[in-house]
Amino acid sequence: MYKVMLRDNMAPIAKEILEATGKIKVVVDNDKNNSVPEVLSEIIKDFDGIGIRSGTRITPEILKNASKLKVVARAGVGVDNVNIKECAKKDIVVMNAPGGNAITTAEHAIALIMSLARNIPRGTSTLKNGEWAKKKLIGVELTGKTLGIAGLGKIGKIVADRAAGLHMKVIAADPFVSVEEAKEAGAELVELDNLYKHSDFITLHVPKLPETEKMINSETLSKMKKGVRLINCSRGEVIDLDALYDALIKKDVAGAALDVFPVEPPDYSMPIMQLDNVILTPHLGASTKDAQIKVAEMIANQMSAYLLEGKIINSVN
Repeated sequence: MYKVMLRDNMAPIAKEILEATGKIKVVVDNDKNNSVPEVLSEIIKDFDGIGIRSGTRITPEILKNASKLKVVARAGVGVDNVNIKECAKKDIVVMNAPGGNAITTAEHAIALIMSLARNIPRGTSTLKNGEWAKKKLIGVELTGKTLGIAGLGKIGKIVADRAAGLHMKVIAADPFVSVEEAKEAGAELVELDNLYKHSDFITLHVPKLPETEKMINSETLSKMKKGVRLINCSRGEVIDLDALYDALIKKDVAGAALDVFPVEPPDYSMPIMQLDNVILTPHLGASTKDAQIKVAEMIANQMSAYLLEGKIINSVN
């Protein structure tokens, strides 16, 4: 009988799928106190597998006692909270659930684009504060505007499809996508500098890599069309927030919508968080019930396939 721990309020379907095999015992542990490395390192030694979302970090300290651990399954795409190299040293498979939250994240990006265009959050807050700010909150239409998508993976392609339905012109930059593939997604493939130059809205859907860290900085911001609106539902590290703050203050960037931050939760005293032309959400890109069920189902099936059949699906190491 294998033993698997599920953490971070995983959707119940994961437990149901694993236990239905009759060969896997599941322990659900949502106690945040047990995420502390010195605590989890003692607990994890009895488990063959662990399923997590973003709340639990799998560090070398946690893994030092994980003599039985065979698989770490991340219910989502990003594996920033898992030390992949240390897992590889110990022959622990790390797997994720790509695509399970792609629609949800893409829809959140579209929601932020529309909120930026029509000042929806500011309209709400001013009304609640007893102010009729209609003249101050004139927006822009999306029809005919150019949307630049940096990163045309699963999420970027869905954003392109939805934006085309809003009659936006869609351009995209991605070194791993062909002209034909971009065209099939409804986007014109361009170089990144051209995307910066011609876009009215820019939405980021790139992974966290050395090449993408602070790809939005003072230099790249200076290449953008004046009055551009910037949306980030990818990784917080891809934007230099100080540089973005300066561009917002100067009105070179008309507005920004940020769902992710370099450190989460962020420092709430950061100057950028006080600006009226910035929309902030607490990493809600993948936070729908639908998406959480999809990724929980995916990782449960993947863990089961590996533990019982030796079949590796969606491994990142």
